[in-house]
Amino acid sequence: QVQLIESGGGLVQAGGSLTLSCAASPRSASPYAMGWFRQAPGKDREFVSAVTPGNRYYADAVKGRFTIRRSSAEDTVYLQMNTLKPEDTAVYLCAAYGNYYCSGDGCVNYWGRGTQVTVAS
Repeated sequence: QVQLIESGGGLVQAGGSLTLSCAASPRSASPYAMGWFRQAPGKDREFVSAVTPGNRYYADAVKGRFTIRRSSAEDTVYLQMNTLKPEDTAVYLCAAYGNYYCSGDGCVNYWGRGTQVTVAS
């Protein structure tokens, strides 16, 4: 069983930045890919970004503003969020793909509990 522990959420003004972190436990778990989804109140969960051994994927809404990276030990994933907008307000959920990556959430094996990001206008 893999546990994902998120941190880094909070309240920020529009145009500001935040960095989210997600650590997989145990460290030996090393999921094939890791990523982030988000869910705003009254809306469906949506893909934000993911990183595999050879690629990085971004939703169109965050391209050019968000950057995903993974630690060298491959047990932690970071999401650097710049130029934040009020529409980025959501609970951000860390995702781990055990054996392979696919678009959407159908291949996600583990979920974190989420961290709240609120962007004030």
